[in-house]
Amino acid sequence: MLAALIYAPAPVAQAAESPVDVQLTEVSPSAPVKTDTLTIQGTVVNNGRETIKGAHVGLRVGPMVGDRSAIDEVADRKGFRPGVDPGEIDQAFAAKIDTLPSKVGQPFTIKVPVNKLDLGADGVYQLGVSVSGKTDSRPSEQVLGIQRTFLPWQPDPAAKRSSLTYVWPLISTTRLTAETGSDEVQTPVFMDDSLAEELRPGGRLERMVSLGKDLPVTWVIDPDLLATVDAMTKGYRVRSPDPDGKPVQGRNKAVAEQWLSSLENAVQGKKVVALPFADPDIASLAHHGKDVSGTLGQLRPATDKAKQAVETVLHVNASTAFSWPVDGAIDPSIVNVATSAGAHNVLTRSDSLQETGALGYTPSAARPIGAGTTAVVADASLSTAFEGDMASAGNSTLAVQRFLAHSLALNLQGGDEPRSYVVAPQRRPSASQADSMALALRGLQAARWSQPSDLEAAAAAKPDPGAATQVPGAGQYPEALSKQELPVSAFEKIRTTQNTLDHFKVILTAPDRVEIPFGNTINREMSTSWRGRPEEADRYRDEVQSYLVGLTDKVKVVPKSDATLSGHSATIPVSVQNSLVQDVHNLVLRVKSDNPTRLMFSESEQEVTVQGGHSQTVKFTANATASGPVQVTARLFTKDGVPYGKERKFTVEATEITPTVMLVIAGGVLLLVLAGIKMYASRKRVAARAAAEESTQPSDETTDTGPQSTEGSGTGETVDR
Repeated sequence: MLAALIYAPAPVAQAAESPVDVQLTEVSPSAPVKTDTLTIQGTVVNNGRETIKGAHVGLRVGPMVGDRSAIDEVADRKGFRPGVDPGEIDQAFAAKIDTLPSKVGQPFTIKVPVNKLDLGADGVYQLGVSVSGKTDSRPSEQVLGIQRTFLPWQPDPAAKRSSLTYVWPLISTTRLTAETGSDEVQTPVFMDDSLAEELRPGGRLERMVSLGKDLPVTWVIDPDLLATVDAMTKGYRVRSPDPDGKPVQGRNKAVAEQWLSSLENAVQGKKVVALPFADPDIASLAHHGKDVSGTLGQLRPATDKAKQAVETVLHVNASTAFSWPVDGAIDPSIVNVATSAGAHNVLTRSDSLQETGALGYTPSAARPIGAGTTAVVADASLSTAFEGDMASAGNSTLAVQRFLAHSLALNLQGGDEPRSYVVAPQRRPSASQADSMALALRGLQAARWSQPSDLEAAAAAKPDPGAATQVPGAGQYPEALSKQELPVSAFEKIRTTQNTLDHFKVILTAPDRVEIPFGNTINREMSTSWRGRPEEADRYRDEVQSYLVGLTDKVKVVPKSDATLSGHSATIPVSVQNSLVQDVHNLVLRVKSDNPTRLMFSESEQEVTVQGGHSQTVKFTANATASGPVQVTARLFTKDGVPYGKERKFTVEATEITPTVMLVIAGGVLLLVLAGIKMYASRKRVAARAAAEESTQPSDETTDTGPQSTEGSGTGETVDR
């Protein structure tokens, strides 16, 4: 009998503050059977100023813990309490420590055959590990420190076995910017390269995948994480730490490829739930975004692209029937928004949709809450079991044993009807938290009171007719969570970006090159990952808008210098520049005279199509009716009349030509013509006179009355009169 093993040391008065810290690093097996040997390992640390002598580490077992609230009370109890804590079992099983100097730790191991513990009926038993010893100021043996945990005891398979669903979340923070390369492949730009640390061996996301592949879990995935890692596998760039520096080439392509390959293998044959793309903050949308036009319209596209992303990257079917508000906290507006995109199951938590206590047991997770919607209520104690610092083996061991204790207590509640429970842990468990979660799930696999299930089965399970189904009112939403929500100003900025995008894409011949990356980025702007980081979230939204405006500015009217217009009409050239890599169309260039009575255009607008990386000059015919400067405005518009880009102003110096001026000019021209004619006639008379005088001059020959002969050197000529 257990009573025969009890050893009661001399006085057991406990000091106000325990000088020895007891840490338990292993309880194995976590849920033993009669033939097992219980092994408990740990460390004791002397935090006092005196050396402890003649010490030993003993085991204290029992009594059985009555219910779940008693489990929490025992776990939170501090210090040794005589008469409340059970007595120590036979010292034959104790670990001896001769001396324990101040500020020194000492490991210990206790091994006890389970059949020596004389455990009785099935249930959860207290398990205490205490340190007893003496000091110079305390010459009598005293309990100097204690640590409590639990021993779930159900050696034989239970007549009923609860179904337990464990949500295994693959969610990270936003890493991708809206920026892409100016080349055809649109190389993505990351804010930093920190995601690689989560993906590489030992990293948070790597541990989630390597552990989850062997566990009976339902994978709940943010498709944005898949899209982001997939982008890394195709080559990516990272912002330079230097504000003026260009993005540098990312170096972790192989890490991303390995992680995606491992994940694809891990999810084969498993249930996969896809959250809306980028895991939008449902509560923020419900409380602050619903009144900003266009905001709720983002949910449906985010849900549609979620399913496609999972199937494209992982080659498995994914359910989009679940919505998961932050920490499972709901109110009527959150439920309405959560189901507006087609999800008919809302994953909530028992500390939000609370029981009245009338049932006397914890009901199954599924609760119909009206309008065809099912609230899937995760157990709060199980879901928050591993939120603390699990890097310490001592903390992890205590959390695992407490988790198993609660799971057994759940199964022992109520009658013989088996029930279904859900565990929805924190969205982004650390690597050490994931390790602890996996230890607990392995403990459940070895237990005899639980069987694994998936989230779809849990949502479809028969609900308890007496379970609470009343969604808590808006006033019951936790204030701490409310303070972390995205403000109205965030959704107004998101709307501005969406409007800018809508106006921009209508002029593009390949709008997908802009619509897809910016559409995804707009989803990321309302992600739950921004909770607790308001400054970073605001900066991200500003950078997205600034970058988009910068792209729209690449299509513009080129600044023009002033021009001079002489005469009644002339053409004025205006150039449109397109610095994008794609062609633009559906644009209209309009020119407007500020003084139409002085300067008007016969055609004030023309359609414009400009090839990528080129400029096009458009000529407008202008008519002047009066002289003087006139300011002209040139601006682009979309074909539906929406102004595009900045307007450009320039001055045209118009010159008026009146009838009087025309007569003066005509008279002058006539005088010039007459003068020319007179000069021509005068020159012609002079030339004629000169020709006449030349023809009347005497000949140079010798004249004689008789024939003459001339002899010379061989030539001769005879002239007759």
